Amino acid sequence: MNAQTPRIARFLVLAVLASAVAVGCSKKVKETPPTDTAPVDSGATTTPIADTPRPGAYSPADLDTDACLRNRVVYFDLDQDALKPEFQAAMACHAKYLRDRPSARLRLEGNADERGSREYNLGLGERRANAVSSALQASGGSGSQLTVVSYGEERPVCNESGESCWSQNRRVELVYSAK
Repeated sequence: MNAQTPRIARFLVLAVLASAVAVGCSKKVKETPPTDTAPVDSGATTTPIADTPRPGAYSPADLDTDACLRNRVVYFDLDQDALKPEFQAAMACHAKYLRDRPSARLRLEGNADERGSREYNLGLGERRANAVSSALQASGGSGSQLTVVSYGEERPVCNESGESCWSQNRRVELVYSAK
């Protein structure tokens, strides 16, 4: 059993549950033939469904006002690429935003602290960004809206040496390029 097996199993369980919910929630509607076959012009114009906001749907303004969506940094433990449980709720919010806004695009920027070789840190940043991508997709976000980038140790937010600083650099930043 390799280290990926629990993550894959967890992803598969979430996918099965999501499918079961989708199937269980589908509702068959009995069609009734129209009683009047003559077209009626009410004078109203129709709006495409994609442009009509649904009740409870996120809007671009929510990125700055919603507490859950404002959380756009995911932190990781030393040499780890597994998503911490405390970030699952934020992933669900961002996945819902992506579902509500099909034109939105999200860049996942993986980062690492200064320890380790340049190559190792680039790979670690990519694995971390991919972990966030997987969590977003498991929560219903579309992979076509996501881009993964790794900066390794090249973009630190803190330049001091010490655990409190290094922990700030072990992160994935969620950057919306289209809202």
